[in-house]
Amino acid sequence: MVNGIIGKKLGMSQVFGSDGVVTPVTILRAGPCVVVQGKTATTDGYESVQLGLVEERPAKVTRPVAGHFKKAGLPPTRVLREVALAPGAEAPKAGDRVLVDVFKDGDVVDVIGTSRGHGFQGVVKRHNFRGGAASHGSMFHRAPGSIGASSYPSRVLPGTRMAGHMGVARVTVRNLEVIEVDVEENVLVVKGAVPGPNGGYVVVRRAKR
Repeated sequence: MVNGIIGKKLGMSQVFGSDGVVTPVTILRAGPCVVVQGKTATTDGYESVQLGLVEERPAKVTRPVAGHFKKAGLPPTRVLREVALAPGAEAPKAGDRVLVDVFKDGDVVDVIGTSRGHGFQGVVKRHNFRGGAASHGSMFHRAPGSIGASSYPSRVLPGTRMAGHMGVARVTVRNLEVIEVDVEENVLVVKGAVPGPNGGYVVVRRAKR
């Protein structure tokens, strides 16, 4: 049994419970996916499956990628991701379909996506620096301040928080509850927010912790 599925973020909404409590949710279109390749411990050193997200829009791929799909006997897909197998589960074969019914109401999942891009940002927005005084006469407002000592080590240490490109990073949100599974529409409703913009691709897997 496959431990995850590829999906697309459709947007956020809210669900009203019978007791009147409002729960914020994210709606994901999960699958349908197809198994493109199976990886085993003997050939690859680990066990997983490579999934492709089936979409209406045809995919334009390079010749090497087209050969990879031709070997599996499948039409090419735009999105490929690897997901793990459940312990002791039999590995699916190339061409097998993976649908949203791998999850059920009440399951706990991790959602992996790419965060929104914010371009080049300063340290106040990027790292939540406090900044300097806003009073009259101050010449230190949103600057980073000192970034290293002069005598030793006489250089800027790697990882120093500075201005730079913000966002477009791999983000994992853990332990989200599955509120609803719609098998007919391939829709998965999870509690809370997931990374990325509407229309962004995500991987939904069973929670590891």
